[in-house]
Amino acid sequence: MEAFVSWLNGILWSNPVIYIILGIGLLFSILTRFLQVRLLKDMVKLMFTGRSSDAGVSSFQALSIALSGRVGTGNIAGTATAIAMGGPGAVFWMWTIAFIGAGSAFVESTLAQIYKVKQDGLYRGGPAYYIEKGLGIKWFAIAFAIAALLAMSLLMPGIQSNSIALGLENAFGVSKSVTGFVVIALLALIIFGGVKRIATVAQYTVPFMAVGYILVALVIIGMNISEVPAVFSLIFKSAFGADSMFGGILGSAIAWGVKRGIYSNEAGQGTGPHAAAAAEVSHPAKQGLVQAFSVYIDTLFVCSATAFMILFTGMFNTVGADGAFIVENLKGVEAGPGYTQAAVDAVLPGFGAEFVAVALFFFAFTTIMAYYYMAETNIAYLLRGRNGKVPMFILKIVILGAVFYGAVKEASLAWALGDAGLGLMVWLNLIAIVLLAKPALIALKDYEEQKKQGLDPVFNSKKLGIKNAEFWEEEYSFNHEKDKVS
Repeated sequence: MEAFVSWLNGILWSNPVIYIILGIGLLFSILTRFLQVRLLKDMVKLMFTGRSSDAGVSSFQALSIALSGRVGTGNIAGTATAIAMGGPGAVFWMWTIAFIGAGSAFVESTLAQIYKVKQDGLYRGGPAYYIEKGLGIKWFAIAFAIAALLAMSLLMPGIQSNSIALGLENAFGVSKSVTGFVVIALLALIIFGGVKRIATVAQYTVPFMAVGYILVALVIIGMNISEVPAVFSLIFKSAFGADSMFGGILGSAIAWGVKRGIYSNEAGQGTGPHAAAAAEVSHPAKQGLVQAFSVYIDTLFVCSATAFMILFTGMFNTVGADGAFIVENLKGVEAGPGYTQAAVDAVLPGFGAEFVAVALFFFAFTTIMAYYYMAETNIAYLLRGRNGKVPMFILKIVILGAVFYGAVKEASLAWALGDAGLGLMVWLNLIAIVLLAKPALIALKDYEEQKKQGLDPVFNSKKLGIKNAEFWEEEYSFNHEKDKVS
């Protein structure tokens, strides 16, 4: 199994694929005239506007659900692995893919809003919906829905629960099986409560965990403030092969920085759009901008916090292309949470293992919640018009089983399976958003034109010539006119 999965990942994540992902993000950045810089103020402001409804959630709740998925073990274990395999320069390439990826995140999340539907009393949307409605290729949409369902319910939850179990075992001596049972019990309480409960838990948990983690990083940076110029110099020199120690692994720095950056921030992979579609907004571009900013929060803030803790304290190893150590500051420590634990312990002795275990629990647990929501959305797509109670119940049992299994199995296979699941989704979604970029760009132009006129942008799909945007053509248009009359 491990050999097959490694072979598949070799295809899905080959260097040409990584450069294609970078290229697509750059293309969208150019086509949107680098909205990630131009509209930064709007991104921040829009996070706190809007309201929830019986059918949808607020912009901030949708952001929180999306961040639940983005902020996970990739921010701790993934960042450490990138440094281990690509050196400090990998951090720069993680930043690069976040900046460029914000363009991809805008496009996919705006498309999710344009082509969302109201189904069983709830807003539903995502790649499967916009592929069918925007491209009109139903088999392609079904293929994505199946790939996403497999990835979100079977392949990827194990990475998160495995990291929780390892962290708690190392810090507190809790057995993996006990952790597995506790995690699935807590998860069951939330997912059996529906989308609203997921959104409520996410909007309180995600800001708390991210701010707490960043504050500890700032303490470590503050206690090593004299090292700031040297660390930034090391990152930038290593990113371009100018550092004598890391110059020979420039390719690895780019590959691992991009790979782990995408895994962490999820820009372009098709996960963020599921939550984006659930938001109650007056214009699709609004939530597209909010989701673009979520990429920044994930990588520029949380991943950077991990990287700085590790690099400021020197608690990392890096291997060369031949497998030999270029840097070996930590004897017998595997790439992953152990680097961050050692970094925190170097400054705050006796605190590292416990802190990272708790951080991993919150990061990974909220990610599993988001995975369930995405899996549920794709089940809803596949079952439209049919009774979904039994399939939804089965989905809950399957993901609970996958979470428990992931908690007790080997970490290497968990990561390999997760990479494979992610790779399949990335391929299918990137093809779709490249073919479908035009409606998202039209929506952005319309949003900016209305803003220039001093208006609060309201979307009119018919006026813009965007077809099959049924929600905006029918229900939103009707309700908007009714509100104006009243």
